[in-house]
Amino acid sequence: MNSSANRGACLQPCRRPYKVTDKDGGLELEVDNEYIMSPEDLKTVDFLDKILYAGVRVLKIEGRGRNPEYVKKVTAVYRSAADAYFSGEYTEENIAKWNKELASVYNRGFWDGYYLGRKMGEWTKKYGSRATKKKIYVGKVTNYFKKLNVAEVQMDTGALAKGDNIYIIGPTTGVYEDKIEEMRLELLPVDEVKKGDLFSFKTKEILRRNDKVYKVIEVEDILG
Repeated sequence: MNSSANRGACLQPCRRPYKVTDKDGGLELEVDNEYIMSPEDLKTVDFLDKILYAGVRVLKIEGRGRNPEYVKKVTAVYRSAADAYFSGEYTEENIAKWNKELASVYNRGFWDGYYLGRKMGEWTKKYGSRATKKKIYVGKVTNYFKKLNVAEVQMDTGALAKGDNIYIIGPTTGVYEDKIEEMRLELLPVDEVKKGDLFSFKTKEILRRNDKVYKVIEVEDILG
């Protein structure tokens, strides 16, 4: 079997094209540019007040197969939204902020499920993530100096500059988010580091050796 055939055999059901066939008339409709086995992600933060008002007190966040920053961001958003409801701060301004945060991590587009009277499912038109941000691996933590709150990082690829947003991810650390305000190369302050550099910067939390460092960048808005 050739490589293209192998690739086809390995496709997940949600990535396959489908034809709808009229059994009696023999007519066929090819469903193109929509992945009818891959629904958009359920998002209820816009009407979480109605769910909580109904008496719901436990929310299940689906995180299987998703990356660590997705789990951290989504759970944090819904925690914040639930707290806001009970403190009287569940506002349109906050809802817009939560929606922006949810859109920044992996998603296949959003819909509101069947909660508000929707009769039909909503299928994604594009396979894969529609996140407004993505992470790019640049290096790893080689040492951490607790007394100074300073991490030492080996740049394996790419570049980092002052003002860049980063994720640092590790099995014990979880997901650490930060913005680089200052970094030092051979103890001297620099504006940028690149592949091969060993640099240091201050952190607000403890990091660990071999934690992976990612640069977070904005991607083209594809949600509209």
